Amino acid sequence: MELIKKYFPHLTARQTEQFEALGPLYNEWNAKINVISRRDIDNLYEHHVLHSLGIARLVNFRPGTSIMDLGTGGGFPGIPLAIMFPECRFLLLDGTKKKILVCTEIARSLGLDNVTARWGRAEEEKGKFHFVVCRAVMPLPDLVKVARKNICHEQLNALPPGVICLKGGELEQETRPIKSLTDIVPVSDYFEEEYFQTKNIVYISL
Repeated sequence: MELIKKYFPHLTARQTEQFEALGPLYNEWNAKINVISRRDIDNLYEHHVLHSLGIARLVNFRPGTSIMDLGTGGGFPGIPLAIMFPECRFLLLDGTKKKILVCTEIARSLGLDNVTARWGRAEEEKGKFHFVVCRAVMPLPDLVKVARKNICHEQLNALPPGVICLKGGELEQETRPIKSLTDIVPVSDYFEEEYFQTKNIVYISL
């Protein structure tokens, strides 16, 4: 939790309480349903929560923004972002029912009224959102094909509507087909921990 306060010192008391609750909640649920590698659960705040909040450094979502977390898994990046932006609406979508159960129960425990968790395939989701966010769920050109239909054209934020993906490694070849639409920001621009040296935020304007 100190890691979160290091980079986000102006959290409200409510947000601090919610972030502090994430550790016990994920430890409890991960023991029942494995949504985070058991070797990685001790690194929850750095590898999952703070990593997710890299998106909050890229764009400060304005009230009324709608965001879909595609392939949310255990709720990342959607749940940390929903805590950070309580006046935005989040849909957490995943094709694995038990992962959606975890997301639903954690959001309920935290009192996140701005979160809906839904079991389903991205190809079948018809809702419109200002942004689709995700962590490395598929190759970026495929992600664009799936998510394009879900992006609305109302601009509320400094960034135009589009896809924001947390993705590691070498991206030049993967982004070549969509290069004109794509900006890549190293997460290490925002966070100094060694873990983030190979991590990127990919923004694709749609």
